[in-house]
Amino acid sequence: MSVLGWSTLTGPLPVVLIILALTGLVVLLLRPDRWWWSRVVPVCAVAAAALTTALVLVVDRVWHPFPDRLPLVVDVATGVGVLGIVLLAARLSTSRREHRRARLLVVPALTAATLAVVLGAVSAVNQYYGSFPTVGAAFGVALPNQVALGAVPADVPLVTERSGTPLSATWNPATPAPAHGSVTETAVPGTRSGFAARPAWIYLPPAYLMAPRAQLPVLVLVSGQPGSPRDWFDGGRLAERLDAFAAAHRGLAPVVVVPDDLGRTTANPLCMDSRLGNVGTYLDVDVPAWIRTHLQVATSSRAWAVGGYSNGGTCALQTSLRSPQVYPTFLDISGQDEPTLGSRAATVQATFGGDAAAFAAVNPLDELTARPAPRIAGMLVAGAADKQYRPQAERVQAALVAADVPSVYRLLPGGHTWAVWGPGLDVGLPWLAARTGLTP
Repeated sequence: MSVLGWSTLTGPLPVVLIILALTGLVVLLLRPDRWWWSRVVPVCAVAAAALTTALVLVVDRVWHPFPDRLPLVVDVATGVGVLGIVLLAARLSTSRREHRRARLLVVPALTAATLAVVLGAVSAVNQYYGSFPTVGAAFGVALPNQVALGAVPADVPLVTERSGTPLSATWNPATPAPAHGSVTETAVPGTRSGFAARPAWIYLPPAYLMAPRAQLPVLVLVSGQPGSPRDWFDGGRLAERLDAFAAAHRGLAPVVVVPDDLGRTTANPLCMDSRLGNVGTYLDVDVPAWIRTHLQVATSSRAWAVGGYSNGGTCALQTSLRSPQVYPTFLDISGQDEPTLGSRAATVQATFGGDAAAFAAVNPLDELTARPAPRIAGMLVAGAADKQYRPQAERVQAALVAADVPSVYRLLPGGHTWAVWGPGLDVGLPWLAARTGLTP
């Protein structure tokens, strides 16, 4: 296996990074002078704690790029990284007391030690969330089996489902399906919405790559926030999970399109048409129109579903309720009970200039109680240890039941991380396949 394939979550690499980080701290602290230990080190510790606290407060309460606060493990890891930088500054500022020749050796060593500490802190955060499972993912290199969309034949004879019969019953290829699907990145413009979306990522199953081609259902997935469409392929290992599903179904799996619903990593336009952008129109009109124009997929709305995790799970619920004629099926993994920028007051002000009625008209729980539920069905998945989002998922489930919306609720081990979101897709795939006419 190449270096790019090394795991950043398990095995020797994360252990080595922790050891290097601890070694780096020792190198930064190692100095025999009494004044260093009695005066400088305590000041550095207090300064690092103060800087970390200020940084966390700015992120959580001032900048507020996402509604939930940073978890404790991220706070601690950030503090360790800041301590390394503060110690480096202290060592460099006092290095004039050392001999010039010694400084030529000491400065590079101290810099390398600080980099090791910071890298260890970043590794700890990554291990908590699981966002970049390999070295290649961390550096954004091309994904396995990634191709240009133009390299996939656009017009191939189709095998379609018969009325009332799942596609798997009519799919009998003469040759074995490829072991892997293809992954591609392409622009999906906001023609009607005007939304400036980043490129979408697409998974094309093995049965899509064959001739004749299976006319497959569509699953539109969106990412969490902060995030990007590629997150589903890195942290979520989407291609591997869909390949495994396809291998068990003679190459059949949904075509998965992951469009951008944020605009940039830390933006949060809340998956609706508002002052923050016309994301609702983008997902409901622009994305389906692009898919039907550029991909050979099932055209019946029954064969279309929308899903996501965290903020994206909330978006999936919003989108299905808003456009049941496009997405009658949704998968909500660790979603919220309403779109939010931290509080309802702040959210209503940012989206509709303080118009509470306008917000209620597009808020899922308000929609479910205010008018008859549309003909949709959903699956909700939550982490058993997710103290913030699990209760919200339970409130959504209760609202769906009260509104007579068919729904399934699953709990998985874990918190608000990829340890739940990735397996949540595994749990949802068989249900989605049955709902969209792929399997019985």
